[in-house]
Formats: sequence, structure tokens, C-alpha cells
Amino acid sequence: MNETLERLRAASVLAVLRTPDAGSAVRAAEALVAGGVRAIELTFTTPGAGDAIRRARAALGDDVVVGAGTIRDRAQLDAALDAGAEFLVTPHLDAELLPAMLASGRLALPGTLTPTEIAAALAAGAEAVKLFPASAFGPSYLKAVLAPFPGLQVVPTGGIGPGDVASWLAAGAVAVGAGGELCPSALVAEGRWDDLTETARRYLAA
Repeated sequence: MNETLERLRAASVLAVLRTPDAGSAVRAAEALVAGGVRAIELTFTTPGAGDAIRRARAALGDDVVVGAGTIRDRAQLDAALDAGAEFLVTPHLDAELLPAMLASGRLALPGTLTPTEIAAALAAGAEAVKLFPASAFGPSYLKAVLAPFPGLQVVPTGGIGPGDVASWLAAGAVAVGAGGELCPSALVAEGRWDDLTETARRYLAA
């Protein structure tokens, strides 16, 4: 778990992919990696997400950390584990699902927002949390949260544009999750993979 967390820290940006199918998810992941992205989260809002995770891991190699997101039930968790997901992300804090995620030995990033949810996740054994929806509160909120939770490992996600990344990292984030801002659905739908690669380059440069 610690190794995966450090790989996310080194990547700085975690691409969160929501696509119409597994094939486009893998192709989008390849395009983003060509632009410098080194962490990919394939979500279960994508049909065939388990297949996408398995194919992405095979295609992208060991230099890219690939995980599963938007896990909302045990069946999705099992599918993510079977596919070889290296980290597991939920949009919410689930008291029954989180122990199963932690028992898997993979890095778990339960979705939290309030201090109460963060405290509950830590008490359950989580080493890190996802802060969602991050853009609704901003980097100053993360700084405030870290005061009573020093050393908290946080990956803020949701509505974070390229101009916001540096502020979140400076506020203490391990890495930031970026979805539609980094991987616009229009580029995926139109198969504009070169444009997606260029978007990733601009995002990381910013």
C-alpha cells in the first residue's frame, strides 16, 4: 500500500476515466500516458470496467499505476481485484465495503469530505482518503483539515483544472484526481487521441 501511495505522489496527477466502453477507456489511457500521465483510475461507471483495468495494466506496463474507481458494492470490488487493480477508490465512505478493501492488501482511497468521515475512515484502518468533491471547497479547506489530522494522506478529486493542481499540492495533497478536465468526453467520443495526449501535456505542464 505504501509503495502504491508513493507512486501516486510521484505521479502528482491521477487521471480519472469515465468512458462509454472498455476499448475507449484503454485507448484514452494510452493517449494520456503518451502525454506524461503516470496514474490511471478506471471507473465502474464504464461498462466492462474490469476488462478495461486488465487490458490497461497489460498495455501500459509497470511504469504506470492503474486502479479502479467509483466502486460502490462488493461485486465491483471483486471485479477490480480480479482485474489486478493496484488501488481502490470509492465515491463515498461505506462502513461495510471499506474493511473488505483494506483486507485486500491494495491501497484503499475511501471517499470522504467532512472531518467526521475522515476520522471514521482512519479509525477503520485507511492509510489515505479521497476528498470529494474537492472543488466545492478548495485548497484552503484541505489546509484546515490537515490541522487536526496531521500527516493525513489525501487525494482531492472533482472539478480540479490544470490551474488548480499546484495549489492543491502546495496545500498538502498527495496527488490530485482529474476527470473531465484532463480527459474531455468529447475528445474520447470523437477518437481524437492525439488531442488528448496534448491535453495531458498541457495539464501536467501547468
